[in-house]
Amino acid sequence: MDMVSALFSGLLQVFNWSTFSLMMVGIAVGFVVGILPGLGGPTAMALMLPFVFKMNAVEAFAFLLGMTAVTATTGDITSVLFGVPGEPTTASTIVDGHAMSRNGEAGRALGAVLMSSLVGAVFAGFALGAAVPVIRPLVLSFGSPEFFMLAILGISFVAALSGEDPLKGIIAGGIGLMLATIGLDPISGIQRYTFGQLFLWDGIGLVPITIGFYAIPETIELAVLGSSIAKKEVGELGGVMEGVKDTFRHFWLVIRCSALGTVIAIIPGMGAATTQWLAYAHAVQSSPNKERFGKGDVRGVLGPGAANNSTLGGSLITTIAFGVPASVVMAILLGAFIIQGIVPGPDMLLPPPKGKLDLTFSFVWVIIISNIITVAICFLFLKPLAKVTQVRGGIIIPIILVLIYLGAFAEKNAFEDMVIVLGFGALGWIMEKLDWPRPPVLLGLVLGPLSENRLFLSTDNYGLAWTHRPGVIGIFIITLIGIFYPIYKNRREAKKKALEPGTSQTLDEATQPAGMQFGARTIFIGTLIVILAAALWQSRNFGYRAGLFPWVIGIPTFVLCFLQLARDLHGSHKKKDAHPSEDAEVEIAPEVIRKRTLDVICWTVGFFLAIWLLGFSIAVPLMILLYLKVAGNESWLMTAQVTFFSWLFYWGLFEKLLNVPFPEGLLIGLFKGGQ
Repeated sequence: MDMVSALFSGLLQVFNWSTFSLMMVGIAVGFVVGILPGLGGPTAMALMLPFVFKMNAVEAFAFLLGMTAVTATTGDITSVLFGVPGEPTTASTIVDGHAMSRNGEAGRALGAVLMSSLVGAVFAGFALGAAVPVIRPLVLSFGSPEFFMLAILGISFVAALSGEDPLKGIIAGGIGLMLATIGLDPISGIQRYTFGQLFLWDGIGLVPITIGFYAIPETIELAVLGSSIAKKEVGELGGVMEGVKDTFRHFWLVIRCSALGTVIAIIPGMGAATTQWLAYAHAVQSSPNKERFGKGDVRGVLGPGAANNSTLGGSLITTIAFGVPASVVMAILLGAFIIQGIVPGPDMLLPPPKGKLDLTFSFVWVIIISNIITVAICFLFLKPLAKVTQVRGGIIIPIILVLIYLGAFAEKNAFEDMVIVLGFGALGWIMEKLDWPRPPVLLGLVLGPLSENRLFLSTDNYGLAWTHRPGVIGIFIITLIGIFYPIYKNRREAKKKALEPGTSQTLDEATQPAGMQFGARTIFIGTLIVILAAALWQSRNFGYRAGLFPWVIGIPTFVLCFLQLARDLHGSHKKKDAHPSEDAEVEIAPEVIRKRTLDVICWTVGFFLAIWLLGFSIAVPLMILLYLKVAGNESWLMTAQVTFFSWLFYWGLFEKLLNVPFPEGLLIGLFKGGQ
């Protein structure tokens, strides 16, 4: 009876006027993010995270989940029409969806992917609700040792599955956990790695790091492309209802792929990008006529569409119940939990007044309702929505840069956070270029405070005996399997590929090191070793309580860095395979890439300097105008329109609605002080 009451309470909370309005705003943001390649769900979530500080819990999660729930749905539109994934998670839709567009069946493909997405989202919502009574006894039986091991499990899974080199992923996760120790120790109050800076006492904010890690590298990439997002015109979109009928003709395939997406997503690290390809593989394997796939088979659209949207429900289960984010988006969402003062775990599964089960069920309703609204709007406005993909990248970039600095400043109202954004933006860009995975760093940063607290409670309550608990041993074994199985799988595939006839590389060449090498990768890992060594040396003065977590995490990470250094020196790193899109018609010359990269980096730093010297009120419209005219070479009419509406958004939302106290710029303050 308590569960039924919480279920309806969650529904009523969603339909509260303020909550529903914010969910609609989130849906609108998700529309744009999903359709426009170059942003992505994690980037958008990072940019929107500062907005939840003044919201209550239901409003905040309605806003963020409403946005997240629709990005995958609208991302399928560009995948089908242009062969360019609006989201990385919608890439598998291209195989048959874009083939259907080339065959003149774009409308049918869109109808199929939108309706199957809706079915998958509804399935995910009900799966999340049905999982609560099942997982509640398991979660309530866990103690602090098991929750600590679950945090390590989540990081190791994301590390192992986020790239082709699991060792780099594990090191990145360790770096994220070490970053989480910056600030005052919560128990002893000892300063750790603050370097005498007062603003570091609270640690490095999640928001500026997340924004820097994802928004700045994506902005640079968008600037390097230097053209409109879609180069093709949108043709006729007839046959949409035929695609809707296809969903129900192959209804059991859609349900099976929805279930596949939900179940697989429960495993940390197995995000929508993985579940989509697994669903596509299942659609092919379960079909009696496999030869039609890849040439425009509607089943190749239905399977990935359903799995993509059902993934959200599965990833929310582990995030809510265990506090272990199953994906990058969930890691950022966990930051919203921290902002709202909510601890995921048993409290989320208990009915009020002891717990927040009504909030959990509000998540269910947000997923279902937001997707129903999204699909309805998509069906009504497919043609105009598709046209949005032809917006030039030069118009989007200055708006993103403004959002980057607004979001960074809004968390603590501190200019120092804007410097952190620049620093971690540079780090994120370097990691991307050197094939180092970024998600484990962010996940380690988010899980750091929770895992440190649980490690201390485990050692304080049980001593070393907590390592002998059956649950801890079981999770540790699963962690080892999660780390080493991808390594074994990659090596097996490399050997198999090397032995295939017609390959130029022999087995010996595939398995032996290439000799001593020294380059950017070596410099990067060497820098990490020096920084970790300095951090461990400084931690000797922290004492047992404050130093326990840095030692437990820092020493293994330090050792693994030396192992990675040895691999880099001998050229044993795994090179990323290039998979050029079949629609890529023009290759950008290296000198053009360097010039555009340098230009956008200068503009990014220029935006910061303008805000620091002139303040937001003057710098925002001024820099947008300059960028559009100088870098974007836009007409005066377009420049004036974009500048005005961007300034109106900044002024209306931040200054009037959120009442963010923006300080005057340095030059403005000096000028007034001199009068």
